[in-house]
Amino acid sequence: MAGSTFGTIFKITTWGESHGKGVGVVVDGCPAGLSLDEADIQKFLDRRKPGQSKYATPRKEDDAVEILSGVFEGKTTGTPISLVVFNRNQQSKDYSEIASYYRPGHADYTFDMKYGFRDYRGGGRSSGRETIGRVAAGAIAVKLLNQLGITFTTYTKSIGPITISTENFDAAEIARNPLYMPDVCAAENAQNYLDACMAERNSSGGVIECIVSGMPAGIGDTVFEKLDANLAKAIMSIGAVKGFEIGDGFDAAKATGRSNNDAFCLAKDGSVTKTTNHAGGILGGMSDGSDIILRASVKPTPSIAATQQTVNKSGEETEVSIKGRHDPVIVPRAVVVVEAMAAITITDALFANMSARMDSIEKFYR
Repeated sequence: MAGSTFGTIFKITTWGESHGKGVGVVVDGCPAGLSLDEADIQKFLDRRKPGQSKYATPRKEDDAVEILSGVFEGKTTGTPISLVVFNRNQQSKDYSEIASYYRPGHADYTFDMKYGFRDYRGGGRSSGRETIGRVAAGAIAVKLLNQLGITFTTYTKSIGPITISTENFDAAEIARNPLYMPDVCAAENAQNYLDACMAERNSSGGVIECIVSGMPAGIGDTVFEKLDANLAKAIMSIGAVKGFEIGDGFDAAKATGRSNNDAFCLAKDGSVTKTTNHAGGILGGMSDGSDIILRASVKPTPSIAATQQTVNKSGEETEVSIKGRHDPVIVPRAVVVVEAMAAITITDALFANMSARMDSIEKFYR
């Protein structure tokens, strides 16, 4: 299977299946000398692990990470960093009947058409458990970026029809509720909405927003290596994501040039800044120095207990009700996955940018 590697200089390769022995990632291109231990990575994995609330799958996994290589005496060595999380609570019997039919909203049918074979235990490589490797690698990228003054604020913007209010925005609230919403009122309304979905054996989708602060201007390239294009690829590679926006996103289609353009001005220190940020921090494929604002639209969990129509491998139409342990909403656990993929992409772009100017190269080597 191709397609499990992402990045050019800061490069990650994820591996493993939902119900195999474990899942993990190999991170290549991390510079030597970054302070790193398992606790740095574990705090990110804890944000996506199952069983945190009634709105997450009850599968009980501690998702404890082990560093197998690339770190010595608390510092990265510059060699590939290999990370593993062993699966402890597989219940493959929950999926035995899935081998005979195609679940609506899943990759069962497309896997069969491509390979003539599939791992039906929880979806194999198409399972959300694959994102453990992304989050582990993203933890390294975030720590590296934090040392450069680049920070992330990532949260649930909406669940179903419930959207946070800018007037009620409280970043401290993100970690206080199980939905990772920075609005206590919206979080309460969203929980009531999810309770109703669960009572109907149904699920919900939502939107995740990520704000990247402290970005220098000029990161990214024009044409095929635009920063926004690579962010779009990174975020859209997350299995449940079905839409992506930068800045005003699709609302820009309703705007005029006068209302959508961000006027330039001088900050108090004499640097160039903008009066607004409709562009979401990226112009011409390159960062403009303002916050990068991106959003990911996440589909409802396709594994639902309600009866659905499908087709079995014998070519017969049938009805199914999905058994097993599933999230009624994917969004809260995907918040950290979006942050991880954004961080990996930005780290790779920063490293690529180091060779963009001759004066920078001379300064480094002389």
